[in-house]
Amino acid sequence: MPTYLTAAEAAAALGISVPTLYSYVSRGMLRSAPEDAGKRRLYAADEVRRLARRKADGKRAGKVAQKVLDWGVPVLESSITLISQGRLLYRGRDAIEFARGATLEQAASLLWDCDPARFDDAPDATISPSLWQSWIRQTRASAPHDRALVMLSVAAAHMPRLYASGEQAQVDLGVMLMRILAAALAAAPLSREPLHKQLGTAWGVTRRRHFDLLRAALVVCADHELNASTFTVRCIASTGMHLVGAVIGGLAALAGPRHCGETMLVTALFHEAQEAGDVDRYMAARLARADAQQRTILPGFGHMLYPGGDPRAAVLLERLADQAATRAERNALARIDAIVQAARDATGLAPTIDFALSALERVLALPQGAAFSLFALGRAAGWIAHAMEQMEDGRLIRPRARYIGLEPRD
Repeated sequence: MPTYLTAAEAAAALGISVPTLYSYVSRGMLRSAPEDAGKRRLYAADEVRRLARRKADGKRAGKVAQKVLDWGVPVLESSITLISQGRLLYRGRDAIEFARGATLEQAASLLWDCDPARFDDAPDATISPSLWQSWIRQTRASAPHDRALVMLSVAAAHMPRLYASGEQAQVDLGVMLMRILAAALAAAPLSREPLHKQLGTAWGVTRRRHFDLLRAALVVCADHELNASTFTVRCIASTGMHLVGAVIGGLAALAGPRHCGETMLVTALFHEAQEAGDVDRYMAARLARADAQQRTILPGFGHMLYPGGDPRAAVLLERLADQAATRAERNALARIDAIVQAARDATGLAPTIDFALSALERVLALPQGAAFSLFALGRAAGWIAHAMEQMEDGRLIRPRARYIGLEPRD
């Protein structure tokens, strides 16, 4: 789409007549600018596109107004990520194709709309190695998300310019935050190594293909529009809180069993299915006793935004199948494939990203909680992007409630 549209092109994109377009301009709904040569007026393509989407949302708002905060129409505007027709795009770029070769640092640069070289130039947090190691020793027995919450909170006191404004200061703080989060999740020393290598080294990964799987997993997790944790991050950022506080809030929201905590439920599913022996019989028994109120019939299966299947899970499971080389890896993958087939036969549902990350943890024999750590570190790149965008917007997010309680008494 060109940067500017003519009146006829803008009217066609909005599905209105040219006279109606002029009325939009006169009412302040759209801006026009003079063409460099001639008398024609031109219209910014991004403004026209934004207005067209608002109009489309408005047409269905009456049917879904009561679900605005529950899989309804968007409540915020963003130029970061689009989920449409089974595809995931980061700033217009197909995230699945991008993940075939990009690192999380490159994904963050794309989402933050900054120069990738900033990751090399950003300073380190002023935390001494001995102090960091003492924090690790005190929290080593904790689950990764608990440890990360604690360590991010205490690390904030050692991070310079928390409230600094300006793009460069925010990017520098974001880079510091990603490095600290990686080390906290993996209970590892602070490092300037690529983020997927930091995790892999801490987890004892030695094969190049395994590092490559971790890299791809981080990239496909980098952002997913306004999920619960990202919405939490934007709400916090809208109050004027710094990036560290916003990311801590996102991490807390992420750990719930209806968000990335679902990876732990998938891990339990793997264990139960293996103990049962007969996967088809186990799946039938589990479905027979399933609670109709559950969000999904099976943890790790069926995503509301991807009726045809989660493309993030598809690419990770495909790469995992291609790269499983040892007998132990192939055996673990065969049991996981049996679960996928049994679930598909019984429900028609496809695996989600939670399932794929848990499968990666199991096949590669990574430490317990590795699936959550991959999701959390990857998603932090998106949280920071959304926090930056919200800070630039400058408005407080303050939804109104629809009161359904007792009527006030006179």
